Amino acid sequence: MAVGTADPRAAIEPVGMPPVVKPPVGNPTPRAFAPRRWRRSGTATLGIVVAVIVAVLVLPPVWTLLQTSLVPEEMAASSGGITLENYALLLRSRDLTGLLLNSLVFSLVAMVVSLILGGVLAWLVERTDAPFRSLAYVTAIISLATPFILYVTAWIYLLGRAGPLNDIYRQLTGTMGSPFNINSLPGMILVEAFLWAPLVFLLMSATFRAANAEMEEAARIAGASVFESVRFISLKLARPAILALAMFVFILNLEAFEVPALIGIPGRVEVLTTEIFRSVKELPPRVGYASAFSVVMLLVISVLLYFYGRISRQAERYASITGKGYRPRPLRLGRGRWWAGGIIITNFVIVLLLPMLAIVWIAIMPFIRPMRWDALHVATFNHFLTVTSSPYYLSLVSNTLIVAAGVATAAMALTLLAGWLAARRRSCGQLIDQLIVVPLIFPGIVLGVALLEIALRSPVPVYGTLWLIGLAFLIHYMPFGMRYSYAGVLQIHPELEQAAHVSGANTRQNITRIVLPLLMPALSSAWLFIFLLASKEMSLPLLLAGASSQTIAVAMFNLWANGQGSDVAALGLLWTASMTIFATIFYIVSRRNSSAAFGS
Repeated sequence: MAVGTADPRAAIEPVGMPPVVKPPVGNPTPRAFAPRRWRRSGTATLGIVVAVIVAVLVLPPVWTLLQTSLVPEEMAASSGGITLENYALLLRSRDLTGLLLNSLVFSLVAMVVSLILGGVLAWLVERTDAPFRSLAYVTAIISLATPFILYVTAWIYLLGRAGPLNDIYRQLTGTMGSPFNINSLPGMILVEAFLWAPLVFLLMSATFRAANAEMEEAARIAGASVFESVRFISLKLARPAILALAMFVFILNLEAFEVPALIGIPGRVEVLTTEIFRSVKELPPRVGYASAFSVVMLLVISVLLYFYGRISRQAERYASITGKGYRPRPLRLGRGRWWAGGIIITNFVIVLLLPMLAIVWIAIMPFIRPMRWDALHVATFNHFLTVTSSPYYLSLVSNTLIVAAGVATAAMALTLLAGWLAARRRSCGQLIDQLIVVPLIFPGIVLGVALLEIALRSPVPVYGTLWLIGLAFLIHYMPFGMRYSYAGVLQIHPELEQAAHVSGANTRQNITRIVLPLLMPALSSAWLFIFLLASKEMSLPLLLAGASSQTIAVAMFNLWANGQGSDVAALGLLWTASMTIFATIFYIVSRRNSSAAFGS
């Protein structure tokens, strides 16, 4: 370009490079030269739409609970009459102190027992050369895949009057007594601890696996014993993770419903969640009183989650991995490794083998009876035939699959967009990230009360339908999908999306052609996780399901309440086996697709 040209950019145009091709005046601008403000406008519209959808899902339950708790029972259907009567009734209740005390003792002691069982096992598996370490992982994964109601049912039989433990005691002593009373607060604590010990093991395993072994070895060289190195090194480094996990498990225990409902109610041991359930189910239902109870629980859970977040953020202060020279080396126990192996086998027997044997025994017996050899002559598979041939049970399977698959798909589609907007700090991203964690403060039974009230007021007849159950599941599991999507988007470098924008891609093309294929492994894992959780959730659909919209978990609860324990066991075994096979096939296929997508 000649010197003296009127175009000032000619002075910085590189020598020998072809001239920049400019679109002719008056012609439409190519997509590559589209103004950036139009692309920003498209992202802003997407952010507003996603924020509105999330707000519509998560805010009405909070408002409904608060509003219902401030309306007298006799004016619940009207629009006026704001009062604190329900809260006053709650405070005047003579059962309130007992409910709070039972809930705190149940949650706290079960949390401590879970931490001890899962923490000791995690340290043995990750920090020592104990044998049978793989068995611990198999035990944890299968236990967590088992429906909670099935697991609780197994322990009700094992520690019940007709169970093997009480039966062995009677045979040894010649008496008719039953020293083990499962329908008590200690029984509730024991089963709840067994229920969450596998989760504690998996989470603590990650903590101990990442700990630097050099500090423990230095302590041993300095003369410290194994116990001292664990006490002053391992536990000190893992303190934030242990405290955060303790708070998390305490919240799970406080929100628990299966164990208090199946074990506590028959033994007249009430906690907060069962009191809320009974208030809604009794005639006439005390919805305002239940809502006031639910608001109190929301406040308690919110405070606990606040401290959980503060504790979690302190974990980096205890980091022991510095990169160079880091190798996780196991501690050699010598002859003690076989004692450690014995602990792992004992955990397998208690947490998995005994419950599974109990469920199989219940399923093949015509009625509940002690576990003896002479009883095998009446064993039958009629319960399995009933479950597989009855239209009622087939409709339960259909309802559960439709709801679980639909909710998992909808949750991942929504959280894909929400996670991308939040991770990239796009329009409304921070607001979406804050809104989508609101359901974390909702125990399942509390969210069920809120949606029950919304459904009863809605002009659209949704109460007792799969649509309402699906909506409840979507709200409840959105935060889980968000964590998967958000973390997955952070692993994708923004330069890939920037290159696509430079090439003319709009927001929709960017997400569908760049983000979605790269995020598919995380989305697949989250889909499977939500699907499995939704398929065994009981507390939410128990309040919302109608006669034709029951799921597997609700049906199992009703069958057990009606004394049909053998049908519960047969249905639960077939469902657990089916979900295990499905999860295994899904995992293998998704791993192969992921390997093909990433060329590995």
